[in-house]
Amino acid sequence: MWRSTQGPDSADRLLTLLEKEGPPDELFSRCVHCGLCTSACPTYTELFDENDSPRGRIYLMRLVSEGRLPWSAEVAKHLDLCLDCRACETACPSGVPYGRIVEPFRTAVHECCPPAWWQGGLVRWLLADVFPYRHRLRTLLFPVRMAQRIGLYQLAEKLGFFRLLPGAFREMATLLPPAFPEDKPLPPCAPAAGKPRARVGLFVGCVADVMFRHVHWATIRVLQQNGCDVFIPRGQTCCGAIHFHLGDSPRARRLADRNIAAFSMDQLDAIIVNHAGCGAMLKEYPHHWHDDRRTVRQAWSDKVRDVNEFLDELGLVRPAGAIPLTVTYHDACHLAHAQKVVDQPRRLLQKIPGIKLVELPESLICCGSAGSYNLLQREMAQRLARRKLENIRATGAEAVVASNAGCLLQIMREVRRAGFPILVLHPMELLDMAYREVLPQLPQNKATGLP
Repeated sequence: MWRSTQGPDSADRLLTLLEKEGPPDELFSRCVHCGLCTSACPTYTELFDENDSPRGRIYLMRLVSEGRLPWSAEVAKHLDLCLDCRACETACPSGVPYGRIVEPFRTAVHECCPPAWWQGGLVRWLLADVFPYRHRLRTLLFPVRMAQRIGLYQLAEKLGFFRLLPGAFREMATLLPPAFPEDKPLPPCAPAAGKPRARVGLFVGCVADVMFRHVHWATIRVLQQNGCDVFIPRGQTCCGAIHFHLGDSPRARRLADRNIAAFSMDQLDAIIVNHAGCGAMLKEYPHHWHDDRRTVRQAWSDKVRDVNEFLDELGLVRPAGAIPLTVTYHDACHLAHAQKVVDQPRRLLQKIPGIKLVELPESLICCGSAGSYNLLQREMAQRLARRKLENIRATGAEAVVASNAGCLLQIMREVRRAGFPILVLHPMELLDMAYREVLPQLPQNKATGLP
């Protein structure tokens, strides 16, 4: 999606930016090109093109940074196709921090060679100027919610009207969940049930708050049941991941600094995040910007905990309610690979009476959501989504659980498309049901005819 360099001046400027702001040579040299990352890379396992493998992309970025390969549309194509899922980091025996190579590289390229206005201009505008601001996103989605409440949206979906929309907008329309349950405003604070064990702040984000506020409510109730006083600061905003992954580091930094100012670190034991993409971004604030506020960002990020990670450390109060359900768990990339939180969600689920947890084949392979990837790289995203659905089918599970908004939206859509009668839930939803002794309602799905 980036422009290629135009003339020697642009090429020289890109090399200067990469030298100043790009990944350091030491990170490039860690990759010994052994190839053990290739079997973990979603795009390589689909295409078997070395340029679309982690080591291939590292080599391309290194050649560009050293001035041995000109930046071009062909190089951009291979880097755009990267999901930045960081599965290669988990697989790499040399500990190559792929995310810390590709992200500053993208930032430098974005500054020098930003996308032309015709290259997904409106979609990128929505991603950068609407999605990260929950009040704007709620306003945009208000007519959709009204249409859903009276059944018009569902009718348009079943009749195939969404097929008439342009590609990226068709993806947006079909990704929306069919309903927005429990959308009442969150309180500024929620006291612990029983003896307090911790004081925590809840990070609500942007898309997660607009489309998954019911997950925030479930998270608050679960934290309360585990003795947590929960505070929800009003001044918080988007984590900055959307801008950062689009290459707009300055706007991401401004959002990061607003979040740090919103939370009273000295009064909180932890800052809780319930969606993987946000959590990874918040934990990595000090790695992204090496300025005079890095120490402050480090102190703040040290308190960030994924909710699964936090409850496992705290010691979960075992729920009383039984949920007789066969469940499989999908590892969100930025929880498993970026935050290294893998076993904790499984341990929490196994403490719910009645739950039978079955392992999901290729659980660590991305579902194709990857933030805005499923809007900007639709063909590959759909291939990975179909692959994920087939693996879910193979488990025979009645519910699939994931800890990330993008994964939930992506898997929900595939389930609706196939008419597969399976629940798609966040782990906190299941725990909340168990504490409240409420049984989930299994869907009786039929294929929707979604495009």
